[in-house]
Amino acid sequence: MASHNLKHRTRENPDITTRTYNDRENKAKPLRNAAIAKRGLRSLAIGVSVPLSLTLLSLHLGADRSCYGTLSKRFWLPPPWALHMTCLASSFLMNLSAWLVWAVGGFHRKPTALYLYLAQLGLSLAWNQIVLGAGASRIGLLVCLAMFGAVVGCYRMFKEVNPIAGDLAKPCLAWTAFLAIVNLKLLFL
Repeated sequence: MASHNLKHRTRENPDITTRTYNDRENKAKPLRNAAIAKRGLRSLAIGVSVPLSLTLLSLHLGADRSCYGTLSKRFWLPPPWALHMTCLASSFLMNLSAWLVWAVGGFHRKPTALYLYLAQLGLSLAWNQIVLGAGASRIGLLVCLAMFGAVVGCYRMFKEVNPIAGDLAKPCLAWTAFLAIVNLKLLFL
C-alpha cells in the first residue's frame, strides 16, 4: 500500500500558493475599502452641496427683493435670518436623507422616491422665490401645500428604504408644516 507514504498537511506548513494568494488578498482589501470610501465621500459631498447651493442661491436672490422683511413683525413671524438658516438646515437634512437612500440603491428600487425628492427640491426653491422674493402669499401657500405633500411622500418612501433617512426627513416635515402655517398667516396681514 502506497498510502502509508502520504504526508498530511499541517497548519504549520501551509501550501505556498495559498499563502501567496491570501497575502495579496489581504493587502488589496484595505486599498479597495479606501477607494470605496473615497467614492462614497465624493458622492456625499456632491449629493449634499449641489442642492444646498441651489437653496442658498434661491434664498440670496429672494432676499434681494424681499417683501418678507418689510412686513409688520408679529411674535409668530420668525426674522428673515432665522427663516433662511432653518431653510438651509432643512435642505441639508433632506439632501443627506436622499443621499442615504441613493447609497443603498433605493432610487432604483423605488423610482417614485426620486421623483418626490426632486419635486420637493423644486417646490422648495420656488417657494423661496414666490413668498420671500415676490411676496405672493396665495400662490406660495399652494406651493407650500404641494411641498408638504412631497415631503410626506419622501418620508414614507425613504423610511421603507432606509429608516435613518426617514428619520432625517421628519424635521423637514415639521419645518414645511410650520412654513405652511406662516404662509397662511401672511395671507391675513
